[in-house]
Amino acid sequence: MKALILAAGFGTRLRPFTENTPKPLFTVAGISLLDTLIYNLQRAGCKAIMINTHHLNGKIDAHLAGKQYEIPVTTRHEPEILGTGGAIKNVTDFWDDRPFMVINSDIITDIEFKKVYDFHLNHHHPATLVLHDDPEFNTVVVDGNGCIEAFDEGPFRNTRSAAPGDESQRSGFEDTGKLTFTGIQVLNPEVLGLIPDKVYYSIIDVYRTLTAKNRKIRAFFSKKYFWKDMGTPERYRHVVFEKMAPEAFKQAFGDPPSKKITRTKLKGDGSDRDWYRLSDGNRTLVMADHGIKRDDKTSEAEAFVAIGRHLFTSGLPVPEIYLYDTFSGLVFMEDLGDVHLQTVILNTKNPDETIPYYQSVIRLLGRLSLSGSSGFDPAWTCQTPRYDTDLILEKECRYFVDAFLREYLGMDICFEDLEDEFRYLADKSLEFSVDGFMHRDMQSRNIILKNDGCYFIDFQGGRFGPIQYDLASLLIDPYVELPRSVQNILLDFSVGILAPAIRVHPHHFLSCYKHCAITRNLQILGAFGYLTRIKKKTYFEKYIPNAIKTLEVNLSEFKDTEFPGLKSIVKDVGSMTAF
Repeated sequence: MKALILAAGFGTRLRPFTENTPKPLFTVAGISLLDTLIYNLQRAGCKAIMINTHHLNGKIDAHLAGKQYEIPVTTRHEPEILGTGGAIKNVTDFWDDRPFMVINSDIITDIEFKKVYDFHLNHHHPATLVLHDDPEFNTVVVDGNGCIEAFDEGPFRNTRSAAPGDESQRSGFEDTGKLTFTGIQVLNPEVLGLIPDKVYYSIIDVYRTLTAKNRKIRAFFSKKYFWKDMGTPERYRHVVFEKMAPEAFKQAFGDPPSKKITRTKLKGDGSDRDWYRLSDGNRTLVMADHGIKRDDKTSEAEAFVAIGRHLFTSGLPVPEIYLYDTFSGLVFMEDLGDVHLQTVILNTKNPDETIPYYQSVIRLLGRLSLSGSSGFDPAWTCQTPRYDTDLILEKECRYFVDAFLREYLGMDICFEDLEDEFRYLADKSLEFSVDGFMHRDMQSRNIILKNDGCYFIDFQGGRFGPIQYDLASLLIDPYVELPRSVQNILLDFSVGILAPAIRVHPHHFLSCYKHCAITRNLQILGAFGYLTRIKKKTYFEKYIPNAIKTLEVNLSEFKDTEFPGLKSIVKDVGSMTAF
């Protein structure tokens, strides 16, 4: 047996995601649709595979070049798309005198191709089409003898008689009205003579010609098999979840779910990700949905998985990732519960009682910085590999001006008005930086408490950077409003245990901390302005007054000659009636 995989299409229904990735390279559990078909054909005894290509053909060729299959796999580029029939005819020189198999590339299935091929060999008709019951696509009419009557021809009228013979096939034809053509077919070489040369032509037109001449086309009904067309983003995402969720439970707990998996949406964060708790009755996992990958840049899902697995294998307290597919954006991980540090702190009446919690986090922060940096690959990062001048200026200072001052408050202030002060701030923030692993968003909602331990989540923004930035994020966190007295106690504690660990003089440690507290504060306000005004996540707005107050207090600790322009603007903002 030889086979043709049809992979030339534009994937129009899958746009915009197919503008950069051809649909055969969409993945399920990290394996492309194309590879899944090739492996299944290998197992079925296929001797050689041809793949027709057109849209983004170079990416398919590059993908195949990096693989080592057990059988020859080659491509045939179509400068102009020829359609399903034209593609089959275009590789006439590839076929031999035996029946051959043709398969669409945008499907996922466990249909056994060898059974389909053997079924075809056991009848004398020129073609076998594999059919499946999918109400969204059911258009093919099959008679009671298992032969196709028509394609796309009006509503089905159940006038069939029972078919003798193969009970497994017959039951399907009796129970189902119209059926769906799966894109899996076996053809005799004689069919090639019905397809014109070098023109666009549909194989369905060939089948209509055959049925008009009273030539029978047999149907193989895939009632007991899994099959899904993945021609739209919604169907693709549904299939990925349907195939991966049970396997994730098996990876996590040693056996598959005992009941149907339920999915409960969790409260979101500032990102565009969606979070879900999955349950099979007694056991739970958490799933993060980052969305389908759009371009060749390192995605947030890829960063989340690579960094998360690195931190976990380094013995750091992060959730274990059990299964993932970074192209679809789905990541299945350990469920750490819902008790965030923010919840605990806000429910603690005496501020002094919060200190032990933070001291535990600060100790872990030292481990995160040192152990997390060992073996850390900057290529894993989805934004920048390290916390540097450009990041401070663009993602914190300019972000503050554009997203908060200009867009949110409507103030007529430009980045250039404060550029000299921002550059001075960036220089001072990095002057005594000792790079380790930096979480980049170390705040109370990204710390979970479970079994008397602390766990870090949302580490996808991690990179090389100063530990003082994470410490500043923790202590000036607007979600909990730590009293200044508590911040000072915790800062003294941090100097005592972190400065020696990272081998920096306490004075230099504090200098870096003070300036990082300002850059972090600017980033916070930029984010709150953007999330409130652009993303319409207005629940972040209530934290803006505290962030402004914190920035004003932290700036007041610098000399009068430092940051005069920024101080003046922040003072004006703080006195506005909105706050």
